[in-house]
Amino acid sequence: MRVLVLTGAGISAESGLPTFRGEDGLWEGHRVESVATPEAFASDPKLVYKFYNMRRLALKDVRPNAAHRALYKLEQALGEDFLLVTQNVDNLHDRCGHRRIRHMHGRLDEARNEAGDVIPWSRDLGPKDRCPTTGSRLRPNIVWFGEVPFHLDGVADFLQRCTVFCAIGTSGLVYPAANFAQVAWQQRTHTVEINLERTGGTFADTRRGRATKLVPQWVAELIERARWE
Repeated sequence: MRVLVLTGAGISAESGLPTFRGEDGLWEGHRVESVATPEAFASDPKLVYKFYNMRRLALKDVRPNAAHRALYKLEQALGEDFLLVTQNVDNLHDRCGHRRIRHMHGRLDEARNEAGDVIPWSRDLGPKDRCPTTGSRLRPNIVWFGEVPFHLDGVADFLQRCTVFCAIGTSGLVYPAANFAQVAWQQRTHTVEINLERTGGTFADTRRGRATKLVPQWVAELIERARWE
């Protein structure tokens, strides 16, 4: 059994982090496109810095939940036959201890310089901050709308080889991740969706409810199945 799990904002919402596309998807009245595009950063960098500084600060008040911890347990059980791909820019998965994880959209606790070099970053980031190596301006290491997500080649390779694909807490609206389920379905991979609401994707197994309840149950099923394979 080879398992690829895709997680979205819904899994972190249960730890207390707001989502872009939920009822509280606006931040102080700003549309996501006003603070999450290269054009927004060019026209109003102070606003963009402030937006991500607030989101980075919020990480200090939240903790990984039962769904995060269950996925780490699955990684421990499957080893190299497991890959976690997340659309989330928080560090809740990482704080559980994940090693086989790919952040498609970057991370709040990182910054990058104009050459694309990434450095850890835990404090506020602003216009005066410079890369300690090159002296160039820093920006949040976040994939904005209109930019290419990270790790696509490696994720696509694992997606082609996996036997189970599961989407957890995703809106099914952001591409290319929104197409993963269809790719898996077409190659007859077993597809699972765990979400509060149906997203319209193609799944053989759909489970409605809170991730903190359903993910541990699903993980327990897979680990038991793996023992017999």
